[in-house]
Amino acid sequence: MKLSFVIPAYNEEKYVGRCLDSILKELRDSDYDAEIIVVDNASTDGTRLAAEKYPGVKVVYEPNKGLVRARRAGFLAANGDLIANVDADTVLTKNWVKKVIYEFSKNPKLVALSGPFIYYDLPKSVDIFARVIFYPLGLLTNFINHIIFRRGTMLQGGNFILRKDALVKIGGYNTEINFYGEDTDIAQRIGKVGRVKFTYRLPIYASGRRLAKEGFFTMAARYSLNYFSMILFKEPLSKTSIDIRDTPSQNFKEYKPINKRKEIVMAIIVLSIVFTIIFGIGYAGYKLIIKSGAVISLIENKEK
Repeated sequence: MKLSFVIPAYNEEKYVGRCLDSILKELRDSDYDAEIIVVDNASTDGTRLAAEKYPGVKVVYEPNKGLVRARRAGFLAANGDLIANVDADTVLTKNWVKKVIYEFSKNPKLVALSGPFIYYDLPKSVDIFARVIFYPLGLLTNFINHIIFRRGTMLQGGNFILRKDALVKIGGYNTEINFYGEDTDIAQRIGKVGRVKFTYRLPIYASGRRLAKEGFFTMAARYSLNYFSMILFKEPLSKTSIDIRDTPSQNFKEYKPINKRKEIVMAIIVLSIVFTIIFGIGYAGYKLIIKSGAVISLIENKEK
């Protein structure tokens, strides 16, 4: 089973080396059949040269800027049975490749696999909040959509692997999408031909530069709105995205959203929704327990 890494890169000269180092480290002491493809997505910096320094790494050029167009270009150049979509600012966690191969080998019906981000350059509190609140809420929403309404499933853009034949079967990537909603689109469509799995056992380190600049709650709200827009209308609410590029640092970035007032408002809205959902679930569980107790008491009284 061959694994093809596809790494879209627009002006990622400062980040792509870390990503490639982590992949090569995972492959170095193994006998996995793999290839690495970096897609230079109309970069104006030294992204291509940075990638070409690594022997064996294939660099393809996609002149039309856009994340999904870059993913598609890499997919068309790939020869693997599995397409690993990772972003240029990510770093593989230990045994990432081993876990991927294991999951797909044990389950032929698995067509897509994904895991969460661990933000390596943000304050720990932001990363913990994302894993404790954001992902569980996303999984709960996915459960409601997929199990009850039979619509939607969950993938994390920048950390998802697709079975190539399944991707071909659904017609590949939707290049009408620029950025937001691309993972939801793929998850929806590929979920119709096989199983899609999201697991905390497959995390990947990722830069939190977008969260640091735009704000965690602002981004959470934007991703949520685009998720529901894709589920309900099959197109994202946000048609464009902001390019955020900076020099990577070993130190944590300061969490300073550009629009602080907007971030505060979004925090109030998001937290209100989260607490309402938690309270609703708790109240429903409480009523269910009370009702169950009443039913048991009624049965016991009749037996007497």
